[in-house]
Amino acid sequence: MASGVSKSATTTWQGDLPTGGGSFSGQSGALTDQAVSWASRTGDANGKTSPEELLAAAHSSCYAMAFSNVLSGAGHAPTRLVITSTVTFAPKTGGGFEVKSSHLTVEGTVDGLNQETFSRLADEGERACPVSAAIRGNVEITVEATLS
Repeated sequence: MASGVSKSATTTWQGDLPTGGGSFSGQSGALTDQAVSWASRTGDANGKTSPEELLAAAHSSCYAMAFSNVLSGAGHAPTRLVITSTVTFAPKTGGGFEVKSSHLTVEGTVDGLNQETFSRLADEGERACPVSAAIRGNVEITVEATLS
């Protein structure tokens, strides 16, 4: 992996922004013909996804890997981590829209840790997450960690 790994997705769109729609598929085949539209992005999803939901999935899964690695490196491999990323899409000052934030909520079962250490390591996990690094500085990132 010295030269890196690339992943891709392709979207096909028909029509204008307010009434049009499209679908995307990922290179791996895990995501195929997933419907997207402006209406589902800004209102009721109606079974369609959005770029923000996909960002939330990417952020929560990346953070799960990074945090489990941080915990293991500290000698406390997790029994279980449940992570939710809530990504907020909202109007931007001056017009348009922006992704404003990603709030990571993690609940973990980890032997041998107290809440304070778990929270400190949770923050380290966020700093070790490549998706966090990709959006940091443009999107507010917060972490809320609870030890079960």
